[in-house]
Amino acid sequence: MKAQVQTIRPAADDPLDRVRAALERGDAPSDLASLATIAGLSPTHLQRAFRRRFGVSPAEYARARRFGQLRDALREGSAVTDAVYQAGFGSGSRVYEESDRRLGMTPASYRAGGAGASIRYTTTGTPLGRLLVATTAKGICAVTLGADDEALETRLAGEFPLADRERVDEGRDEWLDAVIGRVTRELGWERGAAPDIPPLDIAATAFQWRVWEALTRIPLGETLSYGELAARLGVPKAARAIGRACGSNKLALLVPCHRIIREDGSLGGWRWGMEIKQQLLATERAMSAAQG
Repeated sequence: MKAQVQTIRPAADDPLDRVRAALERGDAPSDLASLATIAGLSPTHLQRAFRRRFGVSPAEYARARRFGQLRDALREGSAVTDAVYQAGFGSGSRVYEESDRRLGMTPASYRAGGAGASIRYTTTGTPLGRLLVATTAKGICAVTLGADDEALETRLAGEFPLADRERVDEGRDEWLDAVIGRVTRELGWERGAAPDIPPLDIAATAFQWRVWEALTRIPLGETLSYGELAARLGVPKAARAIGRACGSNKLALLVPCHRIIREDGSLGGWRWGMEIKQQLLATERAMSAAQG
């Protein structure tokens, strides 16, 4: 998943935007003390204010930006060593320490379209259409909805074209079954206790994780606008960034980005289709009413 960090049109001589601009340039000192000097604020004040405005700390913002540059360079075919240093990392060892969490695999494997990664997946039918669940050895890497298996498998192949993708049907897989069981029970399609969510193998920025975790706390049958969720997170100006975080979600239903709507109350977009979103929200409202 390509790293994304919030971008907001700078206000005139705004100290936080001066700091963000310095981080975006990548040629200025990025330690907190130096950034505080740029902002004309104390380091503690800058840390708190920057997180309130942009949803992440200056250090997290800088790391997400560097990993975003690294992904772009790797996908464009740059050599791993060149990409590491072009992105502003002082050494390759730091990249490899964090690559499992931020890239989902080593930089060399990511550059090679997932070469060397092993992905198991299965599909099943639901009232919303076909559901695909995929996992690596480390955790669930995709949960997607679609009209048919061919479209779902094409989407998975597009993300990791050179990964070793194995379809698992008979007996399936413990983690795949757990996700399917959780989805079908939480939405009332089957009875019984919902299994715990297996480990996840999803690369994301700190801000994206904050948004996704907040989405899971929206109660069944309820919705929030982008602005309302931004206010809950303490970043009221980050509605657009929240929209981008929702758009990058690869865990359909597990991370309920379908519960986010536009400010005017209209449904807005959803990567798995507006008709499915409408049906899903109606199902959840009915379940909530029945439970109440």
